[in-house]
Amino acid sequence: MSITPSDPSRLFCAPPLSAPISRRDLLSRVGMGFGGIALADLLGSGQALAASGKALPDFHHAPTAKRVIYLFQSGGPSQLETFDYKPILNERQGEPLPDSVRQGQRLTGMSGNQSSLPLAGSLFKFAQHGQSGAWLSELLPHTAKVADELAIIRSMTTEAINHDPAITFLQTGNQLSGRPSIGAWLSYGLGSDNENLPAFVVLITKGKADQPLYSRLWGTGFLPSNYQGVQFRSGKEQVLYLNNPAGVDRNSRRQMLDRLQDLHELELASTGDAEIATRIAQYEMAFRMQASVPEVTDLATEPAHIFDLYGPDSRQPGTFAANCLLARRLAERGVKFIQLYHQGWDQHGGLPNGIKTQCRETDQPAAALLTDLKQRGLLDETLVIWGGEFGRTNYSQGKLTATDYGRDHHPRCFSMWMAGGGIQGGTVHGETCPFGYNVVKDEVKVRDFHATLLHLLGIDHERFSHKFQGLDARLTGVEESRVITEILKRA
Repeated sequence: MSITPSDPSRLFCAPPLSAPISRRDLLSRVGMGFGGIALADLLGSGQALAASGKALPDFHHAPTAKRVIYLFQSGGPSQLETFDYKPILNERQGEPLPDSVRQGQRLTGMSGNQSSLPLAGSLFKFAQHGQSGAWLSELLPHTAKVADELAIIRSMTTEAINHDPAITFLQTGNQLSGRPSIGAWLSYGLGSDNENLPAFVVLITKGKADQPLYSRLWGTGFLPSNYQGVQFRSGKEQVLYLNNPAGVDRNSRRQMLDRLQDLHELELASTGDAEIATRIAQYEMAFRMQASVPEVTDLATEPAHIFDLYGPDSRQPGTFAANCLLARRLAERGVKFIQLYHQGWDQHGGLPNGIKTQCRETDQPAAALLTDLKQRGLLDETLVIWGGEFGRTNYSQGKLTATDYGRDHHPRCFSMWMAGGGIQGGTVHGETCPFGYNVVKDEVKVRDFHATLLHLLGIDHERFSHKFQGLDARLTGVEESRVITEILKRA
């Protein structure tokens, strides 16, 4: 059975409208009539269904996570300086990459024309941490302290070798733009646990000019537009165009929206266009957010010891640390999918200094987020993900010296970690070859990652679809993919 929700609060619902109907019929079909809408407003949509005597629909299976916080490291972090220890690269420093290792793999134009591809060992020391004995770089001292919370996947692979298609693939399940993002899929299928905040929120580290991030990465594609991510920003206006203009107070805005809704409902009754209902819902959400957004984004209410936990950057709005703290506050308030983007990992040259900066900005806040969620009893029901769009080569792009080198894009293997809701902490999954170039055990494809994410939220990826251009479109597409059961919490 495919999931094709039209009610944003539930998984199993009536199919989308396909022909004009009357306003009375529309309200009856999507909201149990006026009484059901009023009750939903008072109790929340799930409770309203139960109160009306209708059975609450089930998930495909029992979920182990209620929400997701995805810490996306844009640019492609080097696995060889973080989670995948390869001492042979130091031992054979400067030697050409063996053809038997490369196996004819395509290279980008940035290093494909080099006269040689010299192996480059990491300048940073590694040590084992946690009961699993996971190898982590000295660049990640705070992450090392929470190693037993992590399932580190060292065998991720992707089909894309350049940034835009690779990021689009991770975020939407397709290298071509125009598909719904992960957060949009989850908002569509699971709805929201807080009617005053969006189900899907996006936070981007300020001042990190690197590879561009496009709003389509948190867009809805062919899904209804009310499922798109809402970007929260640092500064005076946290959400663009949310505040009232000068001279317009909240009461005036309410009256304006009421009259606008009357006009929209007349058009809706005439045409049956579901996007008109979406527009009404978006206006109402924006009105409620005028009160809820300033409250949730006011980090000044946090005690000093929490700022100390996340690090000094957490007091500066828009930093990765502040966004991690804000992500916890959003999770507490029932936001379903919280997407953080941190740019700057695209280190084709000057990697040692560049990655030091990146890890300094992200290591403590990411570890603090896990610690903070756990001490509040939220980690067991919150899936936290860390990773980028691909890895980096084991050879140096450009000149290799004793203190400096760069690494090109590498789709054949990279590392990610997952923690929290339903994940077996202290797990290391997958293995790459001694040169850190190819996966030799337990390959995890991007679609496997997506299937696992959905599984943890109670969704069977093969049964979760939306009719588009005559096809039952899915986040995981039509190619074979599997849930990574080896990293799931054991009973």
